[in-house]
Amino acid sequence: MDDFKNNAKAAEQAMRAFFAPTPLQKNIYLSERYGADIWLKREDLSPVRSYKIRGAFNAMRKALAVDATRRQFVCASAGNHAQGVAYVCQHFGVEGVIFMPVTTPQQKIAKTRAFGGANVRIELVGDYFDETLAAAQGFCAREGAHFLSPFDDEDVIEGQASVAVEMVEQLGHAPDCLVLPVGGGGLSAGMLSYLGRDQAVTLVEPLGGPSLTAALAEGGPKTVKIEDTFVDGAAVARIGEKTFARLNHVEPERVHLAPENRICVTIQEMLNIEGIVLEPAGALSIDVLPEIADEIAGKSVVCVTSGGNFDFERLPEVKERAMRFLGVKKYFILRMPQRPGALREFLNLLGPDDDIARFEYLKKSARNFGSVLIGIETTDAAHFPDLMARIEARGFACRDITNDEVLAEFLI
Repeated sequence: MDDFKNNAKAAEQAMRAFFAPTPLQKNIYLSERYGADIWLKREDLSPVRSYKIRGAFNAMRKALAVDATRRQFVCASAGNHAQGVAYVCQHFGVEGVIFMPVTTPQQKIAKTRAFGGANVRIELVGDYFDETLAAAQGFCAREGAHFLSPFDDEDVIEGQASVAVEMVEQLGHAPDCLVLPVGGGGLSAGMLSYLGRDQAVTLVEPLGGPSLTAALAEGGPKTVKIEDTFVDGAAVARIGEKTFARLNHVEPERVHLAPENRICVTIQEMLNIEGIVLEPAGALSIDVLPEIADEIAGKSVVCVTSGGNFDFERLPEVKERAMRFLGVKKYFILRMPQRPGALREFLNLLGPDDDIARFEYLKKSARNFGSVLIGIETTDAAHFPDLMARIEARGFACRDITNDEVLAEFLI
């Protein structure tokens, strides 16, 4: 382990010719809210707005140290890893071939191309990531190129450990509690390997992609079904073999699952209150704080905000999901009598703080009735029980479909 620490320190020093340390900032808002000394390690402020640049840099640096004539590196990614690899390829003056799914948004393709410039070639292959990965690995086998794994590689893990090297130097000591997001496990494996097993830690995964939780229960990496891809930077179906070998000592109760809709509330709060732009994976370490509030009170806490590559076209979705989590927006199917004045009667049942956000006739279910999809926003979730009581008393048939996944997928 001493070799790992020394290598992590060497990686961190080598990075200084490449980019400055990311800030460690005390956050007054969070500190006062939770009665703790809370610091944010701002990986969202790296040159590519995520920590992924570190692992890519270290893996490429070490590969070139072994063979300085190597000129071609390959990765498969539609997100932060692709951007980190592209940036590092330009730095070292090597060719990067970056495989991305055909379905990758143009904004991500453009950013990757901008970071890599003439040193990067983007190949769009496959509708799903598994197909993209297979194409990238097949290319490496044919061309003899060096594959850069996003997390399951010792040199990548070592590079991500540089976050811990900087953090300890900036804070002056290891924190009482470290809060980390987990996807494939590269960041958490690197930081905990550097800090040691005595480091108190809380790890956070998205509820829709609990690969570490499954691995700890199974005793080894296990492929899980991704139920929600919203936290695209951490929704990984299978944690890495090498990363899990460095995380298998973690007690299962130290791993928390963050609901995707609650993460949206955190993204909004950090943007509106603190002016900090975080991607869903980057918000995980802050999102879990209410669950550990009692154990962090009065302690020094470092939350790693792992990325800030947020597409603002997703803001409407974030707002929608946040409101649904808070219970201030609901969707109903209303059976509306087809007679004059019926709609007015329903509208009169709404309270002064209730707004109709959506109103759409679906079909006539009978000669004298029609089905209406209606979305209602209010200022307080406590308003809905009273509203439903008034609707029921008036005799309108109304079904809440807010949490009905099947109907919501087709209608909302």
